[in-house]
Amino acid sequence: MSGGSRCCFSLLTLLAEVLLFGSVALVVAWCLKYRGGFAWTEDPNLQFNLHPVLMVSGFIFFAGHAMLTYRQWRCCNHSTIKLVHTLYHIMAIPCIAVGLIAVFDFHNNKKPTPIPNLYSLHSWMGLVTVGLYGLQFIVGFFSFLFLLCCDTATASFRAALVPVHSSFGITTFFLAVATCLTGLTEKVLFTIRDTYQSLGEEPIVVNVFAMCLVLVAIVMSVLLLLDRFRQNTERPHPRQQAARGLSPDTYSSMPDEGLVVNALGCTLVAALVVISVITSQNVFRQSRAHGGIATEL
Repeated sequence: MSGGSRCCFSLLTLLAEVLLFGSVALVVAWCLKYRGGFAWTEDPNLQFNLHPVLMVSGFIFFAGHAMLTYRQWRCCNHSTIKLVHTLYHIMAIPCIAVGLIAVFDFHNNKKPTPIPNLYSLHSWMGLVTVGLYGLQFIVGFFSFLFLLCCDTATASFRAALVPVHSSFGITTFFLAVATCLTGLTEKVLFTIRDTYQSLGEEPIVVNVFAMCLVLVAIVMSVLLLLDRFRQNTERPHPRQQAARGLSPDTYSSMPDEGLVVNALGCTLVAALVVISVITSQNVFRQSRAHGGIATEL
């Protein structure tokens, strides 16, 4: 990484950290100062306040840091980065679970009439986000941690799965940001609809919080998608390299495996030529007689 890229990377990383911590701080301050604080089932309205705080903590703060580990932890080996990446996701899971329990309890215990569950766009997007996140965690844990016990046999499979896992991870994060924004809009319409246009303190806090989420998505996309910010990985382990195929150095020396590969390639080419000749020449076509008339098959 060049000096300019390193400087830009440092500034973007600092900005991402400020936005991630700022998002959590703003949602906590909003719930404490303007929404009455937190409680459990004894007060459904205050129990609901756990939902935005825990969802932002899980899907945005911890999941965001989990993805940034592959950019920030450049001094550590790949196994350590994987472990830290997994630990961040493990910390996000209880936040998401308790946040879901809080919102379902709020709907079911609402007085005088319970609120229906899973009826809004926000809830549908939330279900998709939770489903993708759970699937990502299961696939990632199984493929990149559990399958390490069969390092050589699964090296090519894990290498092919990396871009898929990465793409779906970024998609899930962006979907989580969009879900948070729809949830904020829904909450504003239900609670401060009449005073929202006046842009008092609470509407300003909500808007600033929403803009923090938008900026987080933008900064994270730059850090995660630009190739110049990717970590320079070490050369693969010799066993993994062998599992992925012949290297140019060993192939040029024509070992036994190289001869076998060349023979296989020549065999496939010869088969292609012979089959094309047999199927294209009329002299080799089969004929059958039906009532004195010869027909080709």
